[in-house]
Amino acid sequence: MIEKLRTIFQVPELRRRILFTLSMFVVYRLGEHMPTPGVNAAALAGAFRSQANTLFGLYDMFVGGAFSRATVFALGIMPYISASIILQLLGAVVPYFEKLRKEGEEGQKKITQWTRYGTVFISIVQSYAYSIFLVNLGASQGLAVVPEPGFAFFFSTIITQTTGTILVMWLGEKITEFGIGNGISLIIFVNILGGVPNRLMQSFDSVRAGSLGIVQAIVILAVMVAVIAVVIVMTQATRKIPVQYAKRMVGRKMYGGQSTHIPLRVNTAGVIPIIFASSLMILPLTVAGFVPPDHPLAAIATWFHPNGWLYNSLYAIIIVFFTYFYTAVVLNPNDLAENMRKYGGFIPGIRPGRHTAQYIDRVLSRITFPGAVFLAAIATLPDVFFAAMRVPALGFGGTSVLIVVGVALDTLQQVESHLLMRHYEGFVKRGRLRGRSRM
Repeated sequence: MIEKLRTIFQVPELRRRILFTLSMFVVYRLGEHMPTPGVNAAALAGAFRSQANTLFGLYDMFVGGAFSRATVFALGIMPYISASIILQLLGAVVPYFEKLRKEGEEGQKKITQWTRYGTVFISIVQSYAYSIFLVNLGASQGLAVVPEPGFAFFFSTIITQTTGTILVMWLGEKITEFGIGNGISLIIFVNILGGVPNRLMQSFDSVRAGSLGIVQAIVILAVMVAVIAVVIVMTQATRKIPVQYAKRMVGRKMYGGQSTHIPLRVNTAGVIPIIFASSLMILPLTVAGFVPPDHPLAAIATWFHPNGWLYNSLYAIIIVFFTYFYTAVVLNPNDLAENMRKYGGFIPGIRPGRHTAQYIDRVLSRITFPGAVFLAAIATLPDVFFAAMRVPALGFGGTSVLIVVGVALDTLQQVESHLLMRHYEGFVKRGRLRGRSRM
């Protein structure tokens, strides 16, 4: 393991990307501890204890505890994810955005720009709702969370929270461009892992205090290991479609004739449906944040309890929908069939062109179903299981495990690709030098 790490840091480009990513993480973690002006941190900590096992607690996990501390990064990356969801949905139904999606790099730049505008708008709305939530939270529990509520507090909260979200969005984009891995996913990854030490200490204190039995702790540990193992297996599972390329003459050389395969992953969408679904499930909280505690709409936050049947049912349905939707966005059977036809490839027993596209689409639909059900089950069942056992909040759930494992595997694959590319370039250079020496 030490030798592998040493090899990674011996590659200059890879070392530079990893160090840049780590430096962006440091900047982000510093921003998570910068308080929002006008908020009493001690009173907020006391008032938020009652919200730990609600959807607010789940949101707080995604933003690394910044929501419960009312820091400038309290909204985290969630407004950007919400804007991305809206733009992707518009790309499937609005001709203008569908055209942009097909224009390649230039179209993607315009979609990214629209996503940024949407992020700013959603941040303004959610930051205003967050300021009202802070005032109402203190009033409902008799605590001065916001000592001086008024226009100055609401305006400053909107400015600081929106600016913080824009900075987080910028950090994520820079990590994707100059670092290693997907910046947005890595920020959520760091937020989840950032709370692990405290949660481990809480579980240890629970065992020592007797509120969590030894047998109970062993069962929980076994479930955690089983969930992680299943997530890894399902994330890596693929369905290989055999492809044969016909021989063809180009000049005096013969090309083609080899056999290969198209690897279709059972979980093609990865962790994106979970992140999308979690972001959508936060929207009811935004609605509830606009009204006082005695308003009928305030009950929305109670209905959407993470361990309730309504929350988990809607959560599972949205995950299944986004699994199919995102798979259709990133993997187009018609494009695969057309590319195969251009280069003389065909699936044995299937006619090229439309029949090949239909075959790929049929296979993709079949393997996506168990992948979608798996995502929905792994995101809901562990939380329900721990709630049924009346286990103290340990911060472990299918959603967090799936995100952490998925992002970790994706990042490791990118590191591996950089290493393979580096070795290939070194081999080519040595070959050229040998050829010149022979001349």
